[in-house]
Amino acid sequence: MTKLSSATPRRVVFQYLVPVHVEVEDGLVCAVTVIDETPVEIPTVVEGNADYLEEAVKAADDGQPWPSWRFGY
Repeated sequence: MTKLSSATPRRVVFQYLVPVHVEVEDGLVCAVTVIDETPVEIPTVVEGNADYLEEAVKAADDGQPWPSWRFGY
């Protein structure tokens, strides 16, 4: 097996479920807040090299405090 150098680009995009807070006014979604402190569980590869999934999850879920992300007005 060939060991990849650190210069070799590694890309994997994955998804997992997180809680969200959705605000609705007059039947329209006006804001969505993603609670981004949820541990990564059951990740699913969306695109990229699935061989890097485990490493990507460790990097994304390293215990650092992440803020929530808010979209809307």
